[in-house]
Amino acid sequence: MIQETLPVGMLQCNCTILGDETSREAIVIDPGDDIPSIQAVLNRHGLTVKSIVITHAHIDHIAGAQRLKKLTGAPIFYNENDLPLVKMMDVQAGWLGLSTPPEVAPPDAALTNGQKISAGALHGIVLHTPGHTQGSICLYLPKQSLLVAGDTLFAGSIGRTDLPGGDGPQLIRSIHNQLLTLPDEIKVIPGHGPSTTIGEERETNPFL
Repeated sequence: MIQETLPVGMLQCNCTILGDETSREAIVIDPGDDIPSIQAVLNRHGLTVKSIVITHAHIDHIAGAQRLKKLTGAPIFYNENDLPLVKMMDVQAGWLGLSTPPEVAPPDAALTNGQKISAGALHGIVLHTPGHTQGSICLYLPKQSLLVAGDTLFAGSIGRTDLPGGDGPQLIRSIHNQLLTLPDEIKVIPGHGPSTTIGEERETNPFL
């Protein structure tokens, strides 16, 4: 598997690119900004984007999705429970002093719990993990022992719940029911910051 994670935008959102080495098909997760850098990684590996997956609709994760779609033709997927956040993109921009993205649209198809997302031999399973936002999802690739966690789980922390759609007890339930049931060796790529493992967070995360 080809795997590259690059921090993009002012908040250094982790955009993760997963590619199948045989088919050269790819999934791009959370292209929040810096689309030229993302495109450069795709070009360097000769990858064709099959799916653009958004873990949740905060501006730092979704703002560049439409630009990437126009470049690649790939559909955008996210959970429809985050549509209220999309409708307040101008408010989100105001929180950070950013310009409102020129276009943020509803998903081409909605992600639901248990849904499969594939690119060549890569097969991911959508885990709906509401709490940081109501539409938050993680993408779990069992064969690669990999979880792309968005802002649900971080190394030593969890997602904030003080923004619209946030719910602290719900987030803890999501992590315990959906993520801590996974094997300890699963590598976790959070939405920001360094990677970790399920086992490390199970043992040392003070919020859990």
